[in-house]
Amino acid sequence: MTGAYERELREVLSGTEKGVNAVTRSCSEEEKERMNCVQQRPFLVVRAAGSGMEGSGDLVALRGDCCFPIEVKSTRAEKLYFSGRTKDQLLAMIREGERSGLMPLYAHRRKGVRGDSWRIFRVETVGLKGTLARLAPMIPALPLNRNGSPFIDWEQGMPLNRFIAILCSSEGQKASKALKRLTERAVKSPTPTMAENNAKSAHDILAELARRRSAVLPSFTNKE
Repeated sequence: MTGAYERELREVLSGTEKGVNAVTRSCSEEEKERMNCVQQRPFLVVRAAGSGMEGSGDLVALRGDCCFPIEVKSTRAEKLYFSGRTKDQLLAMIREGERSGLMPLYAHRRKGVRGDSWRIFRVETVGLKGTLARLAPMIPALPLNRNGSPFIDWEQGMPLNRFIAILCSSEGQKASKALKRLTERAVKSPTPTMAENNAKSAHDILAELARRRSAVLPSFTNKE
């Protein structure tokens, strides 16, 4: 059954009108507008499953400015924990992401939910550069349980329509550029604040700002 949801996500990220319309039937007008942005800046999406390459995910979304391996999960449950094969998949995605300088993603499709039923999570990796480094703070990482192990909590993920708005809309591009300027300012400041003296604190502050910025993206029309 997961294969059907892989196709659903592939059609959306590819920017096909049929795919976008199918996934937005029960969405709000604002969610539909955001989702429609992908038709202006679509991805080439290929199915990676069965290739025998660990860490490649189920789908790979490619575009001139970025590339993501995506592992697709679908459940009725709100939370999903990694163990056995699924934990091996996660570890492989971390390993390959860091080896290749990519930002792996998990896409969780929750069954029986109206509106935007997809949530996007980032897999924590080191060594990101360029566009991916700027995007990383905007996308929530997999949350951690009490033992410090990653898991999937649908409620804590980024709705697919917001993810698309960040990557495909003019507003999202402005937010990315603004984050880049803030990062450069924090690094180059001649009189660093207490928070800036601590590299981790500065990163956390910028990440939180980026998440808030993406959470309040206004409704917009498709325009360059």
